[in-house]
Amino acid sequence: MKTPLYVPPGIPSNRKNVLVAAEPLYRWTSPEVSFEEAEAFARELRLPQVIAELLLNRGFDTPEKVDLFLNPEIGHLHSPSAMLGMAAAVERIRQAIARREPVLIYGDYDVDGTVATVLLKTAIDRIAGGESIVRYHIPHRIREGYGMQAGVLADAAAMGVRLVISVDTGIRAFAAAEEAQALGLDLIVTDHHLPDEIGGLPPALAVINPNQPNCPYPNKDLCGAGVAFKLAQALLEISDIPAETVGTKLLPSFLKLLAIATVADAVALTGENRVIVAIGLRELVKPVQPGLRCLMELAQLTGRQPLTATSVAFRLAPRINAAGRMDIASDVVEMFLTRSPERGREIAEKLHRLNEDRRATEQAALDEIETLLAADTSLAEAGAVVLDGHGWHRGVIGILASRVVERTHRPALVLAHEGGEAYGSGRSVPGFHLLDALTAVHSVAPIFTRFGGHAHAVGFSLPSDRVPELRMSLGIYARSAMSTETLLPELHCDASLPLERITPALVEQLHRFEPFGHSNPEPIFCSGSVRILEIRVLKDKHLRLRLEQGSATIACLAWSRRIHWPSRLQELGVGLGAMIDAAFRIRVNANPDFGNAIELELCDLRPAHTAG
Repeated sequence: MKTPLYVPPGIPSNRKNVLVAAEPLYRWTSPEVSFEEAEAFARELRLPQVIAELLLNRGFDTPEKVDLFLNPEIGHLHSPSAMLGMAAAVERIRQAIARREPVLIYGDYDVDGTVATVLLKTAIDRIAGGESIVRYHIPHRIREGYGMQAGVLADAAAMGVRLVISVDTGIRAFAAAEEAQALGLDLIVTDHHLPDEIGGLPPALAVINPNQPNCPYPNKDLCGAGVAFKLAQALLEISDIPAETVGTKLLPSFLKLLAIATVADAVALTGENRVIVAIGLRELVKPVQPGLRCLMELAQLTGRQPLTATSVAFRLAPRINAAGRMDIASDVVEMFLTRSPERGREIAEKLHRLNEDRRATEQAALDEIETLLAADTSLAEAGAVVLDGHGWHRGVIGILASRVVERTHRPALVLAHEGGEAYGSGRSVPGFHLLDALTAVHSVAPIFTRFGGHAHAVGFSLPSDRVPELRMSLGIYARSAMSTETLLPELHCDASLPLERITPALVEQLHRFEPFGHSNPEPIFCSGSVRILEIRVLKDKHLRLRLEQGSATIACLAWSRRIHWPSRLQELGVGLGAMIDAAFRIRVNANPDFGNAIELELCDLRPAHTAG
């Protein structure tokens, strides 16, 4: 039975295209590749022209570059020897293995840090012939906080450790590095965070970080686990393990976990990172670790649908991160390392429960934030949003900062107060370097107890009574550094695409661009002068449209996340029969009732023939 057509109250149902002066939600942009250039490249590659346009837009302008992009292989990984500090680190670890010295890996409590710990420990213990010489320490987010602590190093030295390797941390750990020296510990720092431009590098036997000065390593976007993996790769390639075993078994197995960390850390999915995730997702289809296999079942990632970076980011990574946010992240390391199905399932189920707790805790704080933003509109209109609250869980403030950015499209800092200290996490928008902003604020009047991070995300702490000063100083800096264009989010339309050219063959070609993520986003297409044939409301807030252009018609879903679409159509004066320009992603509806039908997901629309 056909569902009756329903038009929400207030949405026009005339057949005129009503032009109104509604505020735009996005600044539409498009590439500048010429039609002739794309047409010629399409003929050369024997690919559809829109695919040639996408490749050219992303910098793949030769057949050789296209082949590397569309066909990632393990041989495309860079040599770890190109990384500054690698030779010294490998030699010292080889000595430790030969002498059977106990080694301490000092990790971090997020997906990146725990996976880095697992990869490096697995490699060293494998080279040591299965004899475990590696112990690890994963800090407790609340009790210890981020970074190496002198007390942990002292305990390690007392237990006979003489070599400490940091993973996903340490690049600004000057005090800890000096304490290690005083204790007679050799320290190898592996990290990916940006070094302190003023203080330089911490004193260590070796520093491995592609972002340190004078490092020639070509991939500056490795996550922390990626840097640890390069050290593991270097160790395995010079070990007594047969090269074929390393290349065809061990490294692909490592990439399975590294793909999770790379996606979770939201680094650029281009170049080597794309190779890591593409191969890792293929390997992840057949998880060997019983704990990981169970966790994937709980995340409903063991069905017939292929794994994507999106499903890992939104289903698997949050469950792994939940341990560090809500409890003890060392459980994650144990889950990946245990061979016991019973213990693996026990930990996986615990992580699943913790993630449910995290979601409830996050929602409670988010409700408070929504109330704050609604009560004081100046908070959302400032150059940067700084929100603080008592009782907010420190484990979810990073997620909350991301939600505030989505809500306001402003750089956002969210802080939780505990015992007179404010602990904060920040997220940014394109075009605003958040770490530079904190550095500038701190250089004028030092207020942070600690801070670090990169352009898009930061972590920090400061005395609670100085939060108002931070809010004012960061607001002043942001207003001077941000333009009107920065404050209006960009919607980049990769190519113009008539509806009649959306075919199963085109969808198949688009799949070759996966995995999608930062710096390799899923393509957005635009199509002009499209007529709205139907409007149906789903669950009182989403819309299902049917669009027509020429002889082609197609279903289009409009999900009300950042935009409440029924209200938006009313604001624009757009209703049945209206002619619009639509920006969309292409989807395949896997529901058996729809027979894998192609449909669109609406990103934005505007009355047809408008500028901007």
